[in-house]
Amino acid sequence: MAFPQTFLEEIRNRISVSDVVGRKVKLQRRGREFVGLSPFKPEKTPSFTVNDDKQFYHCFSTGNHGSVFDFVMETEGLSFPEAVERLASEAGMQMPERDPQDAVRAVNQASLLDVTEASAKWFEAQLKTPAAAGARAYLEKRGVTQEMISRFRIGFGPSSRTALVEHLSARDMGLDKVVEAGMAIKPDDNKAPYDRFRDRIIFPIGDARGRVIAFGGRAMSADAKAKYLNSPETPLFHKSRVLYNFSGARQAAYDTNSVLISEGYMDVVGMSRAGINNAVAGLGTAITEEQIGLAWRMAPEPILCLDGDAAGLRAAYRAIDRALPLLKPGYSLRFAILPPGKDPDDVVRDGGAEAMQALLGKAMSLIDLMWEREIEAAPWDTPERAAALKKRLREATARVGDTDVRALYGQDIKARLDKLLGEQGMPYQNREQNRGGARANQSPRFRSQPTSEARRSAISTGATDWSNREALIVLCVLHHPAVLVRERDRFETIEIQTPALDGLRFAMLDYFDDLEASSETDAGLDNGALTRHLIGKGKQEICERLVNMPEARLMSFARKESDLEDVLAGWLEVTRNHHKLLTLTTEQKSVEAELEIELARDGTQNALERLLAIKNEIAAQNS
Repeated sequence: MAFPQTFLEEIRNRISVSDVVGRKVKLQRRGREFVGLSPFKPEKTPSFTVNDDKQFYHCFSTGNHGSVFDFVMETEGLSFPEAVERLASEAGMQMPERDPQDAVRAVNQASLLDVTEASAKWFEAQLKTPAAAGARAYLEKRGVTQEMISRFRIGFGPSSRTALVEHLSARDMGLDKVVEAGMAIKPDDNKAPYDRFRDRIIFPIGDARGRVIAFGGRAMSADAKAKYLNSPETPLFHKSRVLYNFSGARQAAYDTNSVLISEGYMDVVGMSRAGINNAVAGLGTAITEEQIGLAWRMAPEPILCLDGDAAGLRAAYRAIDRALPLLKPGYSLRFAILPPGKDPDDVVRDGGAEAMQALLGKAMSLIDLMWEREIEAAPWDTPERAAALKKRLREATARVGDTDVRALYGQDIKARLDKLLGEQGMPYQNREQNRGGARANQSPRFRSQPTSEARRSAISTGATDWSNREALIVLCVLHHPAVLVRERDRFETIEIQTPALDGLRFAMLDYFDDLEASSETDAGLDNGALTRHLIGKGKQEICERLVNMPEARLMSFARKESDLEDVLAGWLEVTRNHHKLLTLTTEQKSVEAELEIELARDGTQNALERLLAIKNEIAAQNS
């Protein structure tokens, strides 16, 4: 049976040669390779090498050389189809049906690569034209040099509607191939295809071999529907299985035995300016299981570099849940939480490589961050609440796939719980108030849950004493998902303190991200489709409570039948007021703490006046 090259390539991408060889040969890393004793001939000095970068093994004593398929055939006596079936099963892939069109598909993939490579060259050339002056100025402002532009093949897509389509068509690349490669959009009304990437800075996305398979584009216009736009899913490109700069970072990752996973293209480009070349990036969504596997091919403990705000922590927590079933001896994740509002590009621009290395040196282990997440999720100041904490940690530990790792996680968590809950002479009801002193050395970025128990339990008890502003913010998007087209970033970053509403918010964002990835955003942005999706995710009860809240009818902009522009105007006002109220509340706490100090010094007047002014402003906001 002839297997499609795309299928064999996907197996190679998912399974490293060293993993398969390591089951029969004790390997040690030496630079970018692994070495060990030959499995084909008795020897005392290692002459057997494995190179995951080049996806082959070589035995100097016997001359045996080949791919992961060859190794399985030579050491297990399997035929090629049997070896493919064995490795496909390990990679979690279904064997393809016997299909006489396989050869045709292989030719088709090659032609699509021709389209993407020709597009990359054209985008590069466009960056040098007068029309790209604004793009060049932006890159220069961000500190991107000409050398960096060349290394990452950064380009520009002009605002012309069909410039790239015309360029590719003139080179005998059929419109159907241009559309299939994701370079053009074909309207449903059978009108002519038009360019997908217009008025954007272009970042080519490569596969494991460095071949251009897709693109990411940063909008130059502030009015663009999406700030960043990726290619759609194509026969070449599956977003969840790709890391930006994977091929470019692989050598540096081998040399340093480390790899950094950031959130965006500019993070990778910016870190390279400081000589940090072992960085890759996800493509706009939370890291996937496939991306974790790719990162492990470069280093055993990739470091996720995430913003220290609420959105960054949520991304870290999602990564924990994705990684737990995949953990295996020697392989995990670490987390570098950056200062709020800073991304890696900002860090290296302000403080150079030293500032970034200092943050990486403080990276937390997966189990440490998992512990912090559960500790901060809810209070543990009564026997029942402490039992709930133990249950959450036990359930998280049970998700670890590897038996040995799971057992050691259980031992570590048990020791931490014994230390946390086993203090002698300290009743449960006093522990909550002592948490601040006992853990004062911990970073405040992890103190993310609401302090009000009433608010924390509002949804779970069936009450409706949540923040009306938070409920309205989420309700408007539930009724009018099109709000996400223009205000996705604001919706993701606004602080929602009610856990159930926060969870609903991110279920909506996941739905929107999936629509964008499938290029069906316009078709899927209606209330009915979103509601059905949320019900399928177990969110029916919270959705019904939102829809039935009194404000759903009292506030005209929150109604389902309201005009989108009216909805946006009202929604923006509520989000701004909500943010201002949270800021004032934080300032009030700061002034109250300052007042305590001034009371001891008999100098209370200034702080009292400030406190009174803040309270009056908060009252006005709540009126």
